[in-house]
Amino acid sequence: MRPLRNPVIQGLLSWTLAQWMQFCFATIRWTRENQPAAEAVWAKGGGVVCAFWHSRIALAPACWPLDRATPAKALISLSADGEFIARAVARQGFPAVRGSSANKDKAEKAKGGTQALRDGLKQLKVGALAITPDGPRGPARQMAEGLPVLAKLSGAPTLFIGLSCKPAIRLNSWDKAVLPLPFGKGAIVWDIADYPEGAELAEVVADWTARLNAVEARADVITGLEPTA
Repeated sequence: MRPLRNPVIQGLLSWTLAQWMQFCFATIRWTRENQPAAEAVWAKGGGVVCAFWHSRIALAPACWPLDRATPAKALISLSADGEFIARAVARQGFPAVRGSSANKDKAEKAKGGTQALRDGLKQLKVGALAITPDGPRGPARQMAEGLPVLAKLSGAPTLFIGLSCKPAIRLNSWDKAVLPLPFGKGAIVWDIADYPEGAELAEVVADWTARLNAVEARADVITGLEPTA
């Protein structure tokens, strides 16, 4: 039996990761840019799609203050790793909508795609849905169509969120995932868009990929985190 498929190990690791994340978030000195875009969403309430690249998933809870924000859920894959991450994120106040926004080579049914789409649209009627549009296995920073499709069908705005911190641990994973370390610099940068009426899906994917790259690059400049190749 693989360790990450053991419920006891999953629970222990997710609890440990959640505690570590909370400690780091509390001690990091955060810089926030274009926060009014997010403030407007929080004040209005209702549905919003929140997008950040998979490598920054461990920083994501820092961008969504639970004391003033619309309720949020996270779209996380139906893999063993997804189960572990789902538990850690849920401990931060973000229960999961299970499924995947990428990996077209696997059957949609096997990845929970159809059910995730239905559940995602249901969530977007009342609150926020967080998505890593290059997850769960990449390629890194290549947006799958699931994000703009959800935005188009729901009519909800999309928040592009750039997240960064330094010092940080950079994992040797497909996405070069960033794990926070305490007492450092952190940055959160927001941008916002609606699905443009009449636009071709491929055009939106290209534009939104560039916008998400831009906010992440800006966050890295603020913190001084070195970009990956």
